[in-house]
Amino acid sequence: MSLIVQKYGGTSVATPELIKRTALRIISMKKKGHDVVVVVSAMGDTTDQLFNLATKITDRPSGRELDMLVSSGERIAMALLSMAINSMGFAAISFTGSQSGIVTDTVHTKARIKDIRSHRVQEELNKGKIVVIAGFQGVSPEHEVTTLGRGGSDTTAVALAYALGAERCEILTDVDGIYTADPRIVPRARKLDVISYDEMLELASSGARVLHTRSVEMAKQCKVLLHVRSSFNQNPGTIVKEEEKQMEELLVRGIAYDDSEAKVTIREVPDRPGVAAKIFGALAQANINVDMIIQNVSDSGTTDMSFTVPESELLQALGSIEKLKNEMEFKDVVADNDIAKVSVVGLGMRSHSGVAAQMFQALAEKGINIEMISTSEIKISCVVRKSEVEDAVKALHKTFELE
Repeated sequence: MSLIVQKYGGTSVATPELIKRTALRIISMKKKGHDVVVVVSAMGDTTDQLFNLATKITDRPSGRELDMLVSSGERIAMALLSMAINSMGFAAISFTGSQSGIVTDTVHTKARIKDIRSHRVQEELNKGKIVVIAGFQGVSPEHEVTTLGRGGSDTTAVALAYALGAERCEILTDVDGIYTADPRIVPRARKLDVISYDEMLELASSGARVLHTRSVEMAKQCKVLLHVRSSFNQNPGTIVKEEEKQMEELLVRGIAYDDSEAKVTIREVPDRPGVAAKIFGALAQANINVDMIIQNVSDSGTTDMSFTVPESELLQALGSIEKLKNEMEFKDVVADNDIAKVSVVGLGMRSHSGVAAQMFQALAEKGINIEMISTSEIKISCVVRKSEVEDAVKALHKTFELE
């Protein structure tokens, strides 16, 4: 029998009724002769509610206690789903991240998986049981509960699929698959039947929220086949797989946007060797992810340096930079959280020219000013005003004929 790993998001288990419905779907997979491992997220908005509870106690909860709190959401969901499967006459057992052998590093609230000791999961599969695992969490070498950050259940599922040698990893959510753009903004956006790991990784890192960036990165490294599909119907979704030659025939695969970033500008930074290393070293030490970086031309021995960070980490980033002010002798730091990033992604950009020109022209025709630009081999990203990002997405989707 082949093994299938399925991951169900919070919308799929938001109510007792939906949990029972999800249980029936899992059982149907078992009836087809597959071994099944299920990774489950917390019910509905439980994680957000737990975060909000923490902020009502303190503005700065410790990472350890925050992990202890928010990891409980997945434990509730796994137990209820296991109960539902058992009540329907099929044997199931639920495990926390630590019971599943998911070992992480020691960074609280955004830990990274270091190892999976899956022997206990395999033992239960050998007994014919469906194994239900709490996503988003693991245990550090110091035996502390850790969480993997937003979207961490996707990463859990991919890691387990690799460790257990699964045929595929299904990411079941409330959408039918990966679209050429957010269908809430572009109603005529088209569902993609297949997409490469690299394209999906760029879309995910650019704001497409269907898959977590780290899960795609891990799937690519471990060659885990992903199938993104809806948990509310049986329609085929989108396959995420290794690149094939014909994928390059399509110039642009999709448009993504991210309105959850903020821009930080350090003004009048002394233009001397080692300055950038100290600034971004301090941010790295604080585990802050920096995205786009721009440095202006040096003027009279100083320069302005701008970069983007997740808006949720803005205050922490500003604190890290302010600590360097006396040593670095820069003028001041300015923050701007009224920005958004829009990106075009496609393997075809590697072998075709003119994409940047088309993108910039389309934005110019809409009167949208570009504040920052970054590129990779298959992606071009622009920072614009947050109020203009939806118009930017629509314009680019039309320009590259993705409808």
